[in-house]
Amino acid sequence: MNFRQLPKKNLLVFGGTAIWGLLLVSCVMVNRTVMAPPNIPGATFVGSKDCAQCHEDVTSGFHDATHARLMTSGTNAKNVGCESCHGPGSVHSKAGGGSDNIVNPARNPETCFQCHTDKRGEFALPHAHPAGKVSCSDCHDPHKGDAIAGGGTRMASASETCLKCHEAQRGPYVFEHEALRENCTTCHNPHGTVNDKMLKSRNQSLCLQCHYQQQTVTGQLMIGGRDHAAFVQRGTCWTAGCHEAVHGSHVNSSLRF
Repeated sequence: MNFRQLPKKNLLVFGGTAIWGLLLVSCVMVNRTVMAPPNIPGATFVGSKDCAQCHEDVTSGFHDATHARLMTSGTNAKNVGCESCHGPGSVHSKAGGGSDNIVNPARNPETCFQCHTDKRGEFALPHAHPAGKVSCSDCHDPHKGDAIAGGGTRMASASETCLKCHEAQRGPYVFEHEALRENCTTCHNPHGTVNDKMLKSRNQSLCLQCHYQQQTVTGQLMIGGRDHAAFVQRGTCWTAGCHEAVHGSHVNSSLRF
């Protein structure tokens, strides 16, 4: 009889262990960002409706914003919404406003980095937009519409974000670089990279992501009907005296000055 009960005992032990294992994994592995709202000494959460009394121009468009997905209903609504990024607003509300009693992510990217941890790492790379001088909200609108400009068929709008500051690259050019029809992020990572000028890849490997064709002869690098094997040994495509006008040219279809 003991031999018959032994498998049942083993099954109970194994089943109990498996259940505890699943519970443990479910606690430590989540498929969403875990965020702690900014802390403001002495302040408590008042809810987004209280913010709307003064900031209606901002809250009125928030319903279709990417960050509106952080909103919730019921008792949890007080600490999820505006105060997820700006911190608890009771002190700010009682004072009738002020800049020293509320968090403004435009002045400090740390609030954004709590969720966007990968961007914290990119901003720490050798070549990046200087955090603090260029704020996240200079390029992203957290209060209305898509936080990331462009995307899909709206390629031009993504470039407009960059061209607000980088006006010299706007053109128009007689001979344009087709990559600009897509957007600046075809070649650049705006948050930071290990490469100069925030390029996504270094040397000719960046250009060869688009300008590449099947090679049929050993030792040759045919691009556009011409062997580039010797050219790429001189340096990058834009520093070897060949295609230095990478954004566009007014004089040469091969993108030269």
